[in-house]
Amino acid sequence: MKSLPPKPLLYEINTAVWLQELSLKTGKSITLNTVPEEEWNRLQGSGFHLIWLMGVWKRSPLGTQIALQNPQLVQEFKQVLKDYSPSDTIGSPYCVQDYKVDERFGGTEGILKARKELHDRGMSLILDFVPNHVAPDHPWTQDHPEYFIQGTEKDLRQNPDAYIRIGKSIFARGKDPNFPAWQDVVQLNACHPGLRQATIQTLIEIGQICDGVRVDMAMLMLNSIFPRTWSHHHIAPPDKDYWEEILPAVKEVHPHFFFMAEAYWDTEPELLAQGFDACYDKRLYDFIKGRAPKQIRTQLAKPVHYQTHLVRFIENHDEMRAVMAFPSGQWKLAAIMTATTPGIFMLHEGQMEGRSIRLPVFLGRRPEENPSEEVLAFYKKLLVLLNRPELSGHFEALPTSHPVMCGWQWHGEEQSLLIWANPTKRFARLKHDNLPQHSPIWAEGYKTRENQSGNDLFLPFGFAIWEVH
Repeated sequence: MKSLPPKPLLYEINTAVWLQELSLKTGKSITLNTVPEEEWNRLQGSGFHLIWLMGVWKRSPLGTQIALQNPQLVQEFKQVLKDYSPSDTIGSPYCVQDYKVDERFGGTEGILKARKELHDRGMSLILDFVPNHVAPDHPWTQDHPEYFIQGTEKDLRQNPDAYIRIGKSIFARGKDPNFPAWQDVVQLNACHPGLRQATIQTLIEIGQICDGVRVDMAMLMLNSIFPRTWSHHHIAPPDKDYWEEILPAVKEVHPHFFFMAEAYWDTEPELLAQGFDACYDKRLYDFIKGRAPKQIRTQLAKPVHYQTHLVRFIENHDEMRAVMAFPSGQWKLAAIMTATTPGIFMLHEGQMEGRSIRLPVFLGRRPEENPSEEVLAFYKKLLVLLNRPELSGHFEALPTSHPVMCGWQWHGEEQSLLIWANPTKRFARLKHDNLPQHSPIWAEGYKTRENQSGNDLFLPFGFAIWEVH
């Protein structure tokens, strides 16, 4: 993959929905082979560097049947799509039957065409990889049952929601340690040497058709987590951690392949140390959503080299839509705080149009929503801001004893950008000696008010950006 700029932009697209809507718009059956030129040009024109086509792999028919038999899931589908029918359920993109591009989307030929279109426009292609589990009808369940966590007749009898019989074998259903088992997938054994070699080979093959992968729930495979999740199976972890074995082997064949980890539970430093190029920064998301300025300041004060490997976001397919998660205009502040701090800034398709309905990943279409002119205008302005040369300069988190304010500055060669933000519901004031005397170039929820102490006033959820010469 080509080297990334100092402030990369990542765009997540729900492939199935994107192609379905392009088909409706053009009146033709659109696959990755036939995406109109103007659509690729639109992505280039927005300034994106990484395009994540989420959900291209072959989905499991058996997993889809399991989903359709889940009353809670079906009820959720009906709430999202008022005219829902079972044909709208195409299965979870994280219930992978095989790492082959689904023929519905254009197959291998289609993904190679998409990659070329992106490369021709200076963009790179990211796909998914799911290390923790596969679909119950994945070929490995028949050919290599030893790759999985296996159970007994007693396990199946006592806990049928956590185990499943496939052929002559009983497999554990996939899970993480904090939630019940996922019903539509089976659990791989991160400690099995054969599984590790098969994973390496799978990723090498994936590396022939894309530039990198977003690794689903990457921390579940760590020696510090996996044996505890499956402690009742008495699994002894090998000396070498999972990713320490996988990533170098893949990069021997594809030296510039990009690995991005979906990561939680403060495992980001461990995953980066084991070779990941980038990790989700869910902490900053949670701190902004929780209106926690002290924790935000702590996160932004971490070494800049570390922060440049973080993926910052206020929306993706797992989270609520930003306008709902950050109501009353707080989404503007949240976007500024994630976009103008170090690291990769991730945008989710529909975010810039102000979509409010989170779509379950099982569905192949979504409800119509009218674009928000306010949200469109905001993101248009933000994308212009992100092209400023100062954001390629030196980042500095500004120390402050102020109880609610957060500040940071980008030092460019000729001038700097200074940003102060109030992520709380409280009114906040900063003294003039903390602020330039001229007006900010962009401000939301910020006003100047003369009073006896001559302080500037920041309203709740406010921010202001100044040019400093």
